[in-house]
Amino acid sequence: MSDHQPIKPTETELEILQILWEHGPQTVRFVNEKQNEMKEVGYTTTLKIMQIMAEKNFIAADKTNRSHVYQALLPEEATQKQLLDKFLDTTFRGSAMKLVMQALGNHRTSEEELNQIRNLLDKLEGGQK
Repeated sequence: MSDHQPIKPTETELEILQILWEHGPQTVRFVNEKQNEMKEVGYTTTLKIMQIMAEKNFIAADKTNRSHVYQALLPEEATQKQLLDKFLDTTFRGSAMKLVMQALGNHRTSEEELNQIRNLLDKLEGGQK
């Protein structure tokens, strides 16, 4: 997938990608067990969604063993950036400030997170990224 092609995983596809990003290549059974820690999902449902994701080139299956092992083809950071850019444009009319103000106003932010935000702002003001 090129950077210019829109990546549009569904909410469930994104959950599966997050499992694969966190745990690396895994079987359908493993992914299904992780999904079931959050909500009940049938094995065949997970299998079908992962087959569709493979058709979309979001993931790929290694079929050399009896249990197919799937790995993410979409890079995590690039996917997050593209989804965030789209969300920012459609929800906050492109205003990063509105997004940050909403996020900070709705959740308890730890001292460590605030320090990381300050450090990022210092770097951005200094012309670094």
